[in-house]
Amino acid sequence: MRFIETPLQDLLIIEPTVFTDDRGYFFESYNRDVFAKNGLNLEFVQDNQSFSKKNALRGLHFQAGLAAQAKLVRVVQGAVLDVAVDIRPESPTFLKHFTIELSASNFKQLLIPRGFAHGFLTLSETALFTYKCDNTYSKANDRGIRFDDPQIGIRWPSENGSFIISEKDLGLPYFKDMKEMA
Repeated sequence: MRFIETPLQDLLIIEPTVFTDDRGYFFESYNRDVFAKNGLNLEFVQDNQSFSKKNALRGLHFQAGLAAQAKLVRVVQGAVLDVAVDIRPESPTFLKHFTIELSASNFKQLLIPRGFAHGFLTLSETALFTYKCDNTYSKANDRGIRFDDPQIGIRWPSENGSFIISEKDLGLPYFKDMKEMA
């Protein structure tokens, strides 16, 4: 398993070692001891899964305060453009974003630390997206930032210029209009 630094502080790409043969493939998507040997002492307490259609855009979401979550995200079927935004005011990469294509065929994962907003756009006809969290979901601490916030400047690819977005996500504030982050 390889742990690859990104331009954003503490955000890591994880490439598992994939073993292939005539039957198919096998890999460890998570191993607590391997993570710990790499300085990542996370205790994951919740696993989530979503199914999305092409052009479905989810995010940018985060949990505030004591409910903040680190996430280990990956795609089991299909492909997505995954986006993480550093929203830690004290970070040297504050309000910078990182994008990566995660797919069932490239096996890449993204380890998103606490203090990041997260979202993704489905690139394939459908995608099955899973993630492990180190804290349970708290509706009272559920927050988000508009996907098209000009201050962040994410370039979401689109074949026809339209996305499938929930009413909740369309109603998220721009960063400059956020009353509280915590």
